Amino acid sequence: MASHVAQVVETIAKALVDAPDAVKVTENEHRGTTLVELTVAPGETGKVIGRQGRIADAIRTLVDATAHQDGVKAVLEIRDSE
Repeated sequence: MASHVAQVVETIAKALVDAPDAVKVTENEHRGTTLVELTVAPGETGKVIGRQGRIADAIRTLVDATAHQDGVKAVLEIRDSE
């Protein structure tokens, strides 16, 4: 079962891209921090990063808030599928 953080990231990413079926969110635990990896279709990374990284910053803010609410620490990585 995906955490609240992963669900938030997946919902936002699917709303931003043209190929929502290609959105993949994975979670890994490392030293008490949850690493949330967001993978989107090739060429759609810019849509989740935004101009000057503004969208990515906003998503990371939501990740921090959601993780804090759940009492955990989480970090978001955005990747382009190859």
